[in-house]
Amino acid sequence: MSTEVVVEAPGAHRIAVHTPRDPGPGEALVAVHAVGICGSDREVYQGNRPEGYVRYPLTPGHEWSGTVRRVGAGVPGCLVGRKVVGEGFRNCQVCDRCHAGETTLCTAGYEETGFTRPGAMAATLTLPARLLHVLPEGADLTAAALLEPAACVAAAALKADARPGERVAVVGTGTLGMFAVQFLKALSPAELLVVGTRDDREGLARRFGATGFSTKDRQLPGDFDVVIETAGSADAARTAAALLRRGGRLVLTGIPAPGAEGLDPTDLVVGQLEVHTVFGAPPHAWAHTVRVFAAGLLDPLPLITHELPLAEFSHAIDLVGAGDPKVGKVLLRP
Repeated sequence: MSTEVVVEAPGAHRIAVHTPRDPGPGEALVAVHAVGICGSDREVYQGNRPEGYVRYPLTPGHEWSGTVRRVGAGVPGCLVGRKVVGEGFRNCQVCDRCHAGETTLCTAGYEETGFTRPGAMAATLTLPARLLHVLPEGADLTAAALLEPAACVAAAALKADARPGERVAVVGTGTLGMFAVQFLKALSPAELLVVGTRDDREGLARRFGATGFSTKDRQLPGDFDVVIETAGSADAARTAAALLRRGGRLVLTGIPAPGAEGLDPTDLVVGQLEVHTVFGAPPHAWAHTVRVFAAGLLDPLPLITHELPLAEFSHAIDLVGAGDPKVGKVLLRP
């Protein structure tokens, strides 16, 4: 019997019988291999996600991988049997932002798989086929389940526009931070510093290509060309900005809780800092991620510490929020 997770309301969920939805015109039905859990899924379960960014009752799951089983009218039949991942933002395709390729800025309003539309914590997921990105035949689908957060970091790396020989840094040592290290390492930097809060992340950071590691409470340099912030803590943006040389480039991806320390506008202006932000991943960032993954330059597997069945959803949510340094990425397997 196929099952799915249904979050009825904040703090209330059930494991329900899952009935696959046949794909309509332009859609594909995907058999889900694995689905990742992140902090935003915990927000959905706890009811902390901002109004308008979740719709109950809901099947969560926006980080996933799977195999196409059926397609609807107008979708090439050659997709059937292919390993895929998929974009979450359900953009309108007709507004000026969508036409510019900036689908995460779609003016038709926010809609996303796993938040306002049914997600992948189920045996199957039916979605527009245009959102799919095909993986190589030999791709590891367990590793590929992490390509959604990787795509968000790819968007940051592309905005950072780091060049070979530049000095680059990453603030944050979670899943996003470790992906940022891998994307930046592929660009042949002269130096790659990782700044976090825990010394036990140094080994993994260096494994992925970091040339230096520090916790944020130590004396930090201030002459980097590029910094990508992934921590989302109250002081992460300031820590990241302080690492930059004058004229340096900063990309912020973390979303801190209310009350975070803002960037000093005087420092920004006097330092002539270039600041970008990222929320989600547009199609070109997804395509970049799949290319880098297929080339063997992105290794998500060391980040995964737990794989659980859907029935253990509540345990998985607890693991994600426990703050245990031994807990990395948690996957559910339908």
